[in-house]
Amino acid sequence: MKSQLLIETLSPGEASLVESQDGSKNIFLSGRFMTGGEKNGNGRIYPVDEIQKVVEGAMARIKSGESLMGELNHPDNLSINLANVSHVITELKMDGSFAIGKAKILNTPAGNIAKGLLEGGVRLGVSSRGTGNVVEGNVSDFNLVTVDIVATPSGPGCYPDMVRESMEDTKILSLAEAVIHDPKAQKYFKSEMEKFIANVFGKK
Repeated sequence: MKSQLLIETLSPGEASLVESQDGSKNIFLSGRFMTGGEKNGNGRIYPVDEIQKVVEGAMARIKSGESLMGELNHPDNLSINLANVSHVITELKMDGSFAIGKAKILNTPAGNIAKGLLEGGVRLGVSSRGTGNVVEGNVSDFNLVTVDIVATPSGPGCYPDMVRESMEDTKILSLAEAVIHDPKAQKYFKSEMEKFIANVFGKK
């Protein structure tokens, strides 16, 4: 049996993607990347053990130093177009029947588009790309190529909820603590909070 191209999309709500940042201001998206054991929008079912297998394989590739890159919108083929790479997948793990992933948004043209969409409040989904055999809707011999970022995903339960997890601002935390004991610190606390809020929402 000849393997076929399999593309499965998870909507923003299904993927429940969460946006976060690290100390270097890198932006990550994490959430549900694949769903096992449920019929998806394409009428296909991926057994949980098939999802488990590709998750373990992907993590082995990542740990070996391979860059598991994804694109902004997926093409109808298996090739990775470097000109359209928007992110690199850094983690994949199983949580019940779901594959939970984490992707670092890159400073590339496609990555910057993704950042702009996220900062504008757009909720994004994800779409897995790979090959496998399908018999009566059941997938076997699944081979994952990557997971792309898309606007309209198809997998069940994978619509991401956009949540920005801002890094803790130590100055604000210190001032907040000082306000409790020193009323004079209130005006400085208010000023720092205004700066923080303006920065989060991109105001100059």
